[in-house]
Amino acid sequence: MAIIHHLISVQTQLGIGIYNITPEIVSRLESSQISNGQVLIFSRHTTTALAINEDEERLLEDVKVHLKTLAPTDAKYLHNDLHLRDVPPDEPINAHSHLMAMMLSTSEVIPVVEGKLSLGTWQSVLFLELDGPRTRNLSIQIMGE
Repeated sequence: MAIIHHLISVQTQLGIGIYNITPEIVSRLESSQISNGQVLIFSRHTTTALAINEDEERLLEDVKVHLKTLAPTDAKYLHNDLHLRDVPPDEPINAHSHLMAMMLSTSEVIPVVEGKLSLGTWQSVLFLELDGPRTRNLSIQIMGE
């Protein structure tokens, strides 16, 4: 069984952003020559997440609004008491972003069948930035034969 690893970078915008990374994954899969197996996508950050869902503009706006109701930016969070923690000078006030990420997932596994991602008709792999803007790195591991 072959195992191939890639890193992809995503430059995100301010606030919550949702990015369709399916084309980047498909590109890496096509160059891998793997016919059957799986692809693992993993976010290497504590204020980001991954999801498989529909990439529809109005739905993505609904997701952003819903996440903000689950962890409002202006709520009182102990993590935001920066004066009580040993932090770098550029440390953001971002407890809400950590909480959102913990309610979501940091990874997704997708079957590969006959060289293609086995996604449903409306499914896309979505990367969720919860504390942008930043440059984020995602690990993609393609396994199979």
